[in-house]
Amino acid sequence: MDLGAVGYQISIWLLPVLLAITLHEAGHGYAARLLGDRTASDQGRVTLNPLAHIDPFGTIILPGLLLLTQAGFLFGYAKPVPVNWRNLRNPKRDMMLVALAGPGMNFALAILAVLIFPLVTVIPASAAAWLAQNLQTMIWFNLLLAVFNLLPIPPLDGGRVAVGLLPRRPAMALARLERVGIFVVLGGFFLLPMVFGAIGIHFAPFQTLVLGPTNVLYDVLTGVLG
Repeated sequence: MDLGAVGYQISIWLLPVLLAITLHEAGHGYAARLLGDRTASDQGRVTLNPLAHIDPFGTIILPGLLLLTQAGFLFGYAKPVPVNWRNLRNPKRDMMLVALAGPGMNFALAILAVLIFPLVTVIPASAAAWLAQNLQTMIWFNLLLAVFNLLPIPPLDGGRVAVGLLPRRPAMALARLERVGIFVVLGGFFLLPMVFGAIGIHFAPFQTLVLGPTNVLYDVLTGVLG
């Protein structure tokens, strides 16, 4: 293992990933505060300090292990922002808006990175390549995080939006997935493909549902704004 190459890879991933995760979670908390719930704000979660949002295992150890072992995919998570729906002025509508605020922040960050990309041409060449790779990572990872979180599976943001949009009975049934939804995601996207791959069957829902749309959005965004 080339430790120098690994260190360089970490240097072009660390800041974009921390920014994406921090602003995603802060976006949830800020939206909740605007809509009447100060739970996240009172717990110090409406902040740009990444330490407030970092889950030691999910944000640092797990992605680091996947990167070091060259697992072929990168996955991680932050501490969820607490929201008390009873404090919201219109709980059903506002829970959807709070959920959408996280991916919305990621889309905004991706657009911002595209808009400032021309700065690469006016800085010293020694730093230009590193900055360009950081901005490319910021665009792609923010789009990835947004697309992934918009999947209609609780506890992902898209699952909470789906619960708000569905009629009462199917909404309640979907909401009950909240506690096990993350295991459904991990099993369906990562464990099952490895099991099927071991017996020669191609099964890649993550590539189809997340990576494919992410790459399309990346090409469109950089093509239109770049």
